[in-house]
Amino acid sequence: MPSPDTDKIIERLARQRVETQSWGYVSTGTRFKVFHTPGTPRTVYEKIDDASLVHQLTGIAPTVALHIPWDRVEDFPKLAAYAVKSGLRIGSISPNLFQDDDYRLGSLTNVKPTVHKKALDHILECIDIMKQVGSSQLSLWFADGTNYPGQGDFRTRRHYLLEGLQAVYAALPDYAVILLEYKFYEPAFYHTDIADWGQSLLLCQKLGPRAGVLVDIGHHAQGVNIEHIVATLLDEQRLAGFDLNSKKYGDDDLFLGAIDPQQLFLIAVELVTAEDDPDGSVRDAAHKVLYKIDQCAMVEDKIPAMLRSVTALQTAFAKALLVDRPLLHYMRQEGDVVGANDVLNDAYETDVRPILAMVREKLDVPSDPLRAYRDSGAQAERNKTRVGTPAGW
Repeated sequence: MPSPDTDKIIERLARQRVETQSWGYVSTGTRFKVFHTPGTPRTVYEKIDDASLVHQLTGIAPTVALHIPWDRVEDFPKLAAYAVKSGLRIGSISPNLFQDDDYRLGSLTNVKPTVHKKALDHILECIDIMKQVGSSQLSLWFADGTNYPGQGDFRTRRHYLLEGLQAVYAALPDYAVILLEYKFYEPAFYHTDIADWGQSLLLCQKLGPRAGVLVDIGHHAQGVNIEHIVATLLDEQRLAGFDLNSKKYGDDDLFLGAIDPQQLFLIAVELVTAEDDPDGSVRDAAHKVLYKIDQCAMVEDKIPAMLRSVTALQTAFAKALLVDRPLLHYMRQEGDVVGANDVLNDAYETDVRPILAMVREKLDVPSDPLRAYRDSGAQAERNKTRVGTPAGW
């Protein structure tokens, strides 16, 4: 590999931004048990405290996503001001459309007009919250679907869903965007109303230019080529963002890079390539992508897991920026299959820790964020002061 332009890579990595999510700091668990660990936040304010610490240690996590009603407060401007005082901003807002009993048979797709209206009103409430906290991103995921053949009419449900989304889009401020997520299965095991990226894309195209697809890395069948999906959505200028996590079997929500770091690297290759695309529209779309951590600390400690995810993203992008793209293009033009693959592997197998240390020096943060956290005594202090019922699902 030729000597890379290290200064350029460091500059690019120093500009990188990732959003952590409030629910990644609280008590979660498996289907069998929610585990409570010492020092877990009890309020949304303490979640912001933890997100602030992650940003202080990494320098690239300046926003925190909220989930409503989990993070509902009486005074949202006060919460936003607290975030700013903590060195953060409120990021994307996610409505909860899956935990009320009324949503057992669907939210926007529900055949009962009262339930459809309840779901729509909740999303509109979240848009109002966005205005109060200065958020420009509405992140939507629907658990809507069916578990048995005959349970619902596919096209009727789709019409209900589109009708509701059109009302949401109309209510959205002109500076804001919709990120529309999809999921292959669970909790609906026969069909999910937005089951894949194509269905999300079709809905977004019907809504308008301020609606884009949100790719959750864990929301795919085994073996799906996610980097291909990413490339396609970039080409259509409809890749709005990511929910970043790892999966082994299903929607495991493990911390990022834990299972298949090479997949994350290949996704990053598509993204950094698009950032330099000759087509300005593709280039602009790539620079607007939201990178959001979406993990559930089931058995692991929360802040270390979040730090692990943030640094895993940095590692993947550092390696992607090392790819010798002119040589890769040459190998492709020559039809050299092994050579092209070797170019990618050469970058992937490079130890980028020295580069990341220089990035963190530039950002004036610890060279090893996880070690710095462990040595800081911050966890012991949280364990001592956060007494009482922790926040969770």
